[in-house]
Amino acid sequence: MEFVWQAGEVSVRDVHIHFKSAIAYTTLMTTLDRLAKKDLLSRRKAGRAFAYAPTTTSREIASTIASELVVSFLDDDPGDGLMLLSTLVDAIGEKDRSLLPSLERLIRRKRREASRRRTS
Repeated sequence: MEFVWQAGEVSVRDVHIHFKSAIAYTTLMTTLDRLAKKDLLSRRKAGRAFAYAPTTTSREIASTIASELVVSFLDDDPGDGLMLLSTLVDAIGEKDRSLLPSLERLIRRKRREASRRRTS
């Protein structure tokens, strides 16, 4: 995906050349086809081959994965929510303390939204 995001649109041949033939052409063809079937790539006929282009950004994919991970974690044992949040706050505090005020603003906004939903 990184190569496709950088290139914008690729053919199987482009990817095969990029990987210096280290991966079989047919493996790359199958992989690009599967990514298209999962709607991560669009596919259009370009002569006798297909041209593939990304349908989403790396940031959008990372966000989706993170969201699914958190939901999955909370579904396993809702009591683990506090541990997850505590770990997240600790990680943010260690990595970039300047993000903590943003986190506080997000929490306040979500509280207001939840309060409005309860009163309507």
